[in-house]
Amino acid sequence: MATAPRPRTTTRDPEELAQRLTAWLGTRLPGAKAVDVRVPESNGLSSETLLFDIEHPEPPAHACALRLAADPAAYTVFPVYDLPRQYRTMRLVGDRSDLPVPRVLWLEEDPGPLGAPFFVMERVEGRVPPDVMPYTYEGNWLHGASDAERERLEAASVGLLARLHDQVPVHDAGFLSAPGDGSPLRNHVEAQRAYYEWVIDGLSRSPLIEDAFHRLDALWPSDEGEAVLSWGDARIGNVIYDGFEPAAVLDWEMAALAPREVDLGWMIYLHRFFQDLTVSFGQRGLPDFLRRDRVERRYARLTGHTPRDMDFHILYAALRHAVVMLRVAYRQVHFGEAAVPADPDTLILHHDSLRAMVQGSYGD
Repeated sequence: MATAPRPRTTTRDPEELAQRLTAWLGTRLPGAKAVDVRVPESNGLSSETLLFDIEHPEPPAHACALRLAADPAAYTVFPVYDLPRQYRTMRLVGDRSDLPVPRVLWLEEDPGPLGAPFFVMERVEGRVPPDVMPYTYEGNWLHGASDAERERLEAASVGLLARLHDQVPVHDAGFLSAPGDGSPLRNHVEAQRAYYEWVIDGLSRSPLIEDAFHRLDALWPSDEGEAVLSWGDARIGNVIYDGFEPAAVLDWEMAALAPREVDLGWMIYLHRFFQDLTVSFGQRGLPDFLRRDRVERRYARLTGHTPRDMDFHILYAALRHAVVMLRVAYRQVHFGEAAVPADPDTLILHHDSLRAMVQGSYGD
């Protein structure tokens, strides 16, 4: 983790994108120019982001961010990039809750202008807990904060989930339902099985991931609970903070209808993922931050809903993350950045902790 090169995040030419963006912007806002077009260093491994400013006497926003579907020729992380779905989700959450979701400005479904569909939103200034190197490592703003400041950020972040789940009417989010005839949770898990099968098509299977699916079946909740609008990628690395308060909630491409615990398990586990990596490299990390017991208690106080079957949901989060990590690893192999080992499970960065969860020996 400390020495491996960061996987490439784009195969596109930023200068060409800037020229094409300027041409497109003129069709939406005559006389406007896109200036200072750039790709952020933190560009993700899935949809791509462009940052730019608008020069115009009356722009809808001066500072903008553009989310562009991944290049289908670039060994994408996900099989489908539904930008209209993301755009619609952000509008819904922005309209029906008080979450700080960036205002969306335009949706372009025609792949012609930039080579893929995209949408434009207002850009929100602030700071984001880093993934590389993770915020659990020394030397970044969150690690260097006081315990009280991290407590404030944790409280506000769990509060985002509470408000999202309580405020957005489920009947308005039916377009986020996963296909299938089962319950929302069953359909959600089956969609992950289908994603795994797509990832390993023509490649080595992962015995560990398949064992994890079997373990999920054994732990299946007797009462799955109500479905809510689930953020899907509910982690602090997808939040822009103003100080220690959320200023913008980002990355809605994994949104779905699912039980509340799906988001809670993801938020808890993704911190543990970084924490476990940090400890494995000899640092203490942030062991008291986003602890499972604290997150569960805080969420219960805010919503009146006591999280349940969290062993299942934290395992599910680790399993979902493992499938993504396997795809990212195979993507690195595709680009010559890595080689396939004898044991494909070792391509999963957190294979040891996932195995411990499957065996029931992973601690809280």
